[in-house]
Amino acid sequence: MVAPEGRSSGRGGLLQQLLRFTAVGVVGAVVDLSAYLSGLHLGLPTYAARALSFVCGTTTAYVLNRRWAFQVEGSAGRAAGFALLYGTTFLVIIGVNAAALALLPEWWWTVTFAWALSQGLGTMVNFVMLRTVVFRR
Repeated sequence: MVAPEGRSSGRGGLLQQLLRFTAVGVVGAVVDLSAYLSGLHLGLPTYAARALSFVCGTTTAYVLNRRWAFQVEGSAGRAAGFALLYGTTFLVIIGVNAAALALLPEWWWTVTFAWALSQGLGTMVNFVMLRTVVFRR
């Protein structure tokens, strides 16, 4: 089935969006984790490093998701919805990251695992909300 805009809809459209969202997520995650570890290496407090990394990863994700994964035109409403969603997600990932750092034993992998745990939860929430609210057609 083809949507009026020439894009596929239904199950195939969902799968294609999910695959593109995943690819965008990988790129955004690399940007996010790189900024997080760089911030920590430069001596930023954990919360500041995570905030910086979130902004870098989120900016990357918004541009790529809007243009490629969900293939929609930009608008002030979409940008505002995206900002609201990611602002909420930011609070969640900061909380999960902090909780993981407080609860996990201090090993060489703890910082990266805490980041991955918070990122994974945020990613699941974001896909559902982006698809159903922000970038719906």
